[in-house]
Amino acid sequence: MSSAAATPSTPRVLGSLARIARFTAVMYKPHYLLYGVLWVLALEGTAALVSQPDSSWHPTASTVVRIVVVAFVLLYLRMVDEQKDLDYDRVHNPDRPLVTGAISANELRSAMAVIAVGAIAASLTLSIGSAVLIAAVLAYGLVLWGLENLSTTVRTDIVLNLAITYPVQLLVTAYVVVSAIGTGEVRSRWQAAAVAIIFAGAFLQFEFARKTSKSPRPGEMYYSNALGADGSATAALVCAAVAVFGDLALVRPWPYSGPQALIAWIPVALLLIPATAASKFRRASTPDYPVLPAVLFILALYLVLIVQALVLT
Repeated sequence: MSSAAATPSTPRVLGSLARIARFTAVMYKPHYLLYGVLWVLALEGTAALVSQPDSSWHPTASTVVRIVVVAFVLLYLRMVDEQKDLDYDRVHNPDRPLVTGAISANELRSAMAVIAVGAIAASLTLSIGSAVLIAAVLAYGLVLWGLENLSTTVRTDIVLNLAITYPVQLLVTAYVVVSAIGTGEVRSRWQAAAVAIIFAGAFLQFEFARKTSKSPRPGEMYYSNALGADGSATAALVCAAVAVFGDLALVRPWPYSGPQALIAWIPVALLLIPATAASKFRRASTPDYPVLPAVLFILALYLVLIVQALVLT
């Protein structure tokens, strides 16, 4: 009897799993996963480099756990965004899976619950602090969803929205650093916390770049609507400079010589990428800010930070 009752539910479960898999393939592109992997490696490596430069750094089994946790948490946050932005997407992104019915809200919430349990359990194998911080990340995503539902201003004022939503990135940064301190890859010093400046600048230059246009975008969440095209483009460039000079201030490349000096100073050269993009945007007839250079900058910077951590310690 129980076996017969369970049989009809099996196709439904398999169907839900297939829809979740398709959602992940559509909304969680490979470059998002690449970003997550490089973010954890660059963050942990840089924190190790600036907090204990006398010790060598290399990824460990604990690093792998952090990468897996962050990768799944980024998917969790993508699922939160899909639901909290539903009304906006019905107007501006009608092809999104939740809008088209390719997946249901209940299926997304079930997947989120599984990810949350898995992320906390995996983090517990590292330390209690790791589990607490990753739980804070997951909870903050839900808080943001609630705030946007309750407040039209939070939902429609893009600058205020950024000020409220960006801390989730800071919490992920705190998770990686605190977890790495707990497992011994990073020393508990102020420099380890200060690396957050580098990663905030790198991410925010991309965030401003992808939502900047010379054309008015009424009703759309574009920073250029609030700051003007030049103001939004300048913000992207300033954030890139903050990331690079934050790295220079913490890594302190001037004592190095030879190949090590070259590696230590590379981030300065990377500033040419956003500077060129900003210049092209101001001169070009096309309305939208070029996003590809912003992606290239953040990925190249993270790769350089990983190399610095491996070579300079």
